Amino acid sequence: MKAIQTHSVGGPETLTLDEIDTPVPGAGEVLVEVKACAINYPDTLMIRDLYQFKPERPYSPGGEIAGIVEAIGEGVEDYKVGDKVMAGMGNGGLREKAIVPANRMFPVPDGVPFEKAASLLMTYGTTIHGLKDRGHIKAGDVVLVLGAAGGVGLSAVELAKAYGARVVAAVSSAAKGEVARKAGADEVVIYPRDEMDKAASKELAAAFKAACGPTGANIVYDIVGGQYSEPALRSIAWEGRFLVVGFPAGIAKMPLNLTLLKSCDICGVFWGAFTAREPAKFVAQVTELFEMMKDGKIDPLVSETFPLERAGDAIAKLENREAVGKLVVTMN
Repeated sequence: MKAIQTHSVGGPETLTLDEIDTPVPGAGEVLVEVKACAINYPDTLMIRDLYQFKPERPYSPGGEIAGIVEAIGEGVEDYKVGDKVMAGMGNGGLREKAIVPANRMFPVPDGVPFEKAASLLMTYGTTIHGLKDRGHIKAGDVVLVLGAAGGVGLSAVELAKAYGARVVAAVSSAAKGEVARKAGADEVVIYPRDEMDKAASKELAAAFKAACGPTGANIVYDIVGGQYSEPALRSIAWEGRFLVVGFPAGIAKMPLNLTLLKSCDICGVFWGAFTAREPAKFVAQVTELFEMMKDGKIDPLVSETFPLERAGDAIAKLENREAVGKLVVTMN
C-alpha cells in the first residue's frame, strides 16, 4: 500500500510517498481503509519535531481520518468489517490503510461524506473542549476568534453561535471575513499580515475593542498567536478567559500586568491530552457534536481536497496560513 512518510526532520518538502506492507491490527485495534485524512496544524509541527509528541520515524503524519473498517483485531466488539468510521489518532493517517485503536473511533453519522467526517473530531473537538471546559462559555458572551476562517476558527464561530454568544471574527483578508460571516460571525476585524510596530498594534487593539463593545471580549479564542495575541488580550473583558489554542504566527510574549488589570485568565487548550485524561467526557462531547451536526448547527467547510501524492502541498498550504476551512487528502 502507499503511504506518505517522514524519514527525517524537516518541512513538507521532506515527505516521501512510499510503498509499505499492509499492517495487521493487534488486540484492541482496527485496520481502516482510509478514504479521507484531514490536515491539521499539529501535522506541520510534528514533521519538524516541534510538537509535544515526537513519534519514532518513519511514520505518516495525519491524525484525523474517515474510512471503512477492513479488519478487526482481537477483542474488538463494537465494530465490524464494512462499518464507516471516523477516528482521531495523533498520526498515521496519510496512508491508504491505517491501524486505529478501537477506542479512538466513532461511527460516521448517516449522510455525512468522508471528507466532512474526517474534518470533525480534531477541530470541533478542540473547540468544544476549549469553549466549554476552559472558557466556560454562556449565552450572551462576546467571543473574539483570531484566525476565524481556518478549520478551527470556523468551528469556534459556529459553536460559539450555537451556545448563544456574539462572535467577533478576526481574519487577514476581506475574503476570509466573508467566509466567517457566512459561518455566523456578527462582526469582522481584518488584521495586517505584515509585521506591526507599536502604533499598529495599538490600532489593532482599538479595532478589537470597538468590535467587541464596551465590556470587551468574555472569551478570546487565539489560534494564531504571535503579534496578534497582545492586542486581543487588551480587548478582553473583566474576568475574561484568553484561550491559547495555537501559534502559527509565533509564540507570544504577553505582558502579565494586563491579567492583573483585567482580572482575567490565560488558559491553555490541549485537546489531545484532554482526550487521553478524560475519555468519558471526550466521548460525551463528540456525541454532542454529532447532535449539533444533525441539527444543522455545525457543518465543517472542506475548501480543497488533495490526492495522497500531494499531501505535502496541503500541509504547506496550512503552514503558510493560506487555508480557508479544512484541507483534506482523499484516497483514490
